[in-house]
Amino acid sequence: QVQVVESGGGLVQTGGSLRIACAASGRTSRNAAMGWFRQAPGKDREFIAAFRWSGRNTAYGDSVEGRFTISGDTATNTVYLQMNNLKPEDTAVYYCAVGFGLILSSLSLSGQYDYWGQGTQVTVSS
Repeated sequence: QVQVVESGGGLVQTGGSLRIACAASGRTSRNAAMGWFRQAPGKDREFIAAFRWSGRNTAYGDSVEGRFTISGDTATNTVYLQMNNLKPEDTAVYYCAVGFGLILSSLSLSGQYDYWGQGTQVTVSS
């Protein structure tokens, strides 16, 4: 079993920055990947970014490429999502998920992840 806990959400103005974190505990391993997804009211869940521990590979969704950066801290099994130049359309609940054995081409697929956190709210005011 894996526990996934997000933190760091909040309210920020347009153009501002925010960093959210996701800590995983329990059955973690080097073949794990951790992904960020978001969901706004009335919209589908959207892939944001992913980090694969083996090879320290990263992947990003088109809407955040160049503005968001994902990184990982091996010592604490924590991934961070640094969000810069935030826009009102970035407002959503951000969910972190953990999966095992994901290949690079599957990092953006929510169905490939087995464990999910409760989410953290990010609100960008205009």
